[in-house]
Amino acid sequence: HRTHTGEKPHQCSYCDKSFTRNSNLKTHLMTHTGEKNYQCSQCSKAFAKKETLVIHHRTHTGETPYQCRQCGKAFSQNGDLKRHMITHTREKSYECSYCKKAFIKKSNHIIHLRTHTGEKPYDCRWCGKE
Repeated sequence: HRTHTGEKPHQCSYCDKSFTRNSNLKTHLMTHTGEKNYQCSQCSKAFAKKETLVIHHRTHTGETPYQCRQCGKAFSQNGDLKRHMITHTREKSYECSYCKKAFIKKSNHIIHLRTHTGEKPYDCRWCGKE
């Protein structure tokens, strides 16, 4: 019913967000309190949401349940698959002038160019070297 009316009676006492379900409010409150009830059984990390723990657990198991239907590449998170799908649909507008490799994102093109130029624009914060 609330889905259709837009009613969100469960108000967060820390910020202006409100929710249709009390359970969603309780989960949200953990972002303010820092409470992390979901502990990884493989390492010391803990999470506020069970879903986040499930995703994290895949780093230990290597599970990749999200597979691209076009090329077969598999991912541990749905968001990574969605980001990957752009590579099949968008035009690669940024071409390397050295090797002709093409990129969808300008940022990836710039990073790739550095493999040819040897440019190292960032200093190591530990030792100061480029």
